[in-house]
Amino acid sequence: MKILVTGGAGFIGSAFVRLMLASDPAVRILNLDKLTYAGNLENLEPVASSPRYRFISGDICDPALVDRLLLDEKPDAVVHFAAESHVDRSILTPAPVFETNLRGTFTLLEAARVRRLGRFLHVSTDEVYGSLEEPLEASEDFPLNPSSPYSASKAGSDLLARSYFLTYGLPVIVTRASNNYGPYQFPEKLIPLMISNALEGGSLPVYGDGMQVRDWLYVDDHCRALRTLLEKGREGEIYNIGGSCSLPNLEVVRRIAAAAGLPASRITHVVDRPGHDRRYALSSRKIVSETGWRPQVGFEEGLARTIEWYRSNPGWIERVKSGEYRSYYQRNYLDRERELRDARRA
Repeated sequence: MKILVTGGAGFIGSAFVRLMLASDPAVRILNLDKLTYAGNLENLEPVASSPRYRFISGDICDPALVDRLLLDEKPDAVVHFAAESHVDRSILTPAPVFETNLRGTFTLLEAARVRRLGRFLHVSTDEVYGSLEEPLEASEDFPLNPSSPYSASKAGSDLLARSYFLTYGLPVIVTRASNNYGPYQFPEKLIPLMISNALEGGSLPVYGDGMQVRDWLYVDDHCRALRTLLEKGREGEIYNIGGSCSLPNLEVVRRIAAAAGLPASRITHVVDRPGHDRRYALSSRKIVSETGWRPQVGFEEGLARTIEWYRSNPGWIERVKSGEYRSYYQRNYLDRERELRDARRA
């Protein structure tokens, strides 16, 4: 099988590339990535010299490039990861998420339709369901209720992908996963941010009261689910992929602080972000019953693996936490921390 992976230099995309090349000697991977701030070819060093892997620098919003790739390479499937994927950044600057997540997805779908692609796996998020009160869990037919520019753009791209199945018969499968974590994750998301700060002896900034609940899924388990759906998933269907591990953000941060030997006093609270969803929860019963997939890595084991990887790769952290990242961190955390202190004094 030849697979075109979009966004394969990002966190989840690179994990999928590494997994597929390691697990199946017949697989060939084409990796199309624009290499924005979160795309990092260092994530692919373990496979960079493989004759079954090829990197193409380019933008999924470029219709000529995408069409030429599908025409010349004739991949058996597209696995579409490429996205502006961070809620905080979508709040600060909303335009890029709609350009990439909607226009980019449309460009890929249209080329896939014209070139009669064999399978299109559209990778999405549980955030499209919005915040759910306990004990609700979102099944695949649950109403969409996005609350940030990022989740709205992903909900729109999900609907667009499904429309290409319903209208044109394009063999689309949509997946919606819970919060991923693991090695190589850019340190703007909660777990890598807290680990990298903890290893540097810095503060651990938590939004609001920290009681926002998320379900945690180890990245390799997610990638195994995607591999399973490439083989066994039903065309036109949506599949939730969860880790069956729901925890408040504050509890996750406390565990990271303890593992790094930091006192709880290093945890600081900053002004909450606008529209911050309180609880995500989804049901993975469909993928489990149809394919037999289940998560293999529990949260305690996965977190230990992740902390050890960051501890062993300080150079990687230093290189990605430079320049633009410093400016983003100042604006998104340090300024919010100062705002909260000023509000308390007033």
